[in-house]
Amino acid sequence: MANTTSAKKATRKIARRTDVNKARRSRVRSFLRLVEEAISSGDQTAAAAALRAAQPELMRAASKGVVHANTASRKISRLSNRVKALNA
Repeated sequence: MANTTSAKKATRKIARRTDVNKARRSRVRSFLRLVEEAISSGDQTAAAAALRAAQPELMRAASKGVVHANTASRKISRLSNRVKALNA
């Protein structure tokens, strides 16, 4: 348990930041799920639109430190390859 005033404040800050990060991570997962659903339906235009909406969300999460930058780039790359493959 935190004893000093600064440790108590740090605990409060961590709790607030955790809530914000959870919300961001959940938002990113929702966007990714929309892309996955569009890919599984086989509709390339819907999948491409969903991917365009998901990209800035993923990169925003990366810039805020919710996910690693390389992880976000990897996910975008793999999803875009799958969307392109729908056309073939």
